[in-house]
Amino acid sequence: MNANKSITERIIQAIGFECLAILICTPLLAWIMDKPLLEMGLVTVLIAGLALAWNVVFNGMFDRVLKRYAIAHNAWSRVVHALLFEGGLVAMGVPLIAWWLGVSLWQAFLLDIGVLLFFLPYTYVYHWGYDVLRARLMMSRAL
Repeated sequence: MNANKSITERIIQAIGFECLAILICTPLLAWIMDKPLLEMGLVTVLIAGLALAWNVVFNGMFDRVLKRYAIAHNAWSRVVHALLFEGGLVAMGVPLIAWWLGVSLWQAFLLDIGVLLFFLPYTYVYHWGYDVLRARLMMSRAL
């Protein structure tokens, strides 16, 4: 994580996160739920849009907090990042899922738990990988 990312870079980071997630989740959820790929793709894209906006806003706030309190960019801060990011997304996404699928909030929450079990490690690994690749790119440009 780097607090010096521009808004453009944050958007690129978030779009990459969501596109890869859609490519992984759409066929997996269609298979698990025995739904048409197009139907699950639309639901996945809707939730990804919400997550994309949250990603940009949350990462900006999180980086400012790390910088303000001089918190190290380490494994623990990444775990906290992943938990807070996904917790916020659950709080916003469950009502949307319940409405879209016509189910109770509890049912939507249970459905979201399965997705969350994928996204917790995915969020951690994606942002770690992004930061590693970004650092390498910055070092190669500096040479």
